Amino acid sequence: MTAFFSSTVRKVSLALVFVASLSAVSSTSSFAFSAEAQQMCTGDAFRLCSSEIPNIPKITACMIRQRASLSSGCRVVLDRDLAAQGRKVAAQ
Repeated sequence: MTAFFSSTVRKVSLALVFVASLSAVSSTSSFAFSAEAQQMCTGDAFRLCSSEIPNIPKITACMIRQRASLSSGCRVVLDRDLAAQGRKVAAQ
């Protein structure tokens, strides 16, 4: 029971760190993940890029490298957010 509780607490803590990290990034001009991307991609980030948490640039690079393995919902919103960010960078 204690091992299950510890595992659950660890997973919830990691999820909160990831979401907080994405939230911090969304308030900067470097790369802004939408709330939808956070929701759709958190599971994929843990599954594919957990070793990179909490380093947002490394998570982003990992998610791009792992694009073929992303869930379809995450892939759609990540592509949309990356395209929107590219337009913002191009406009600056």
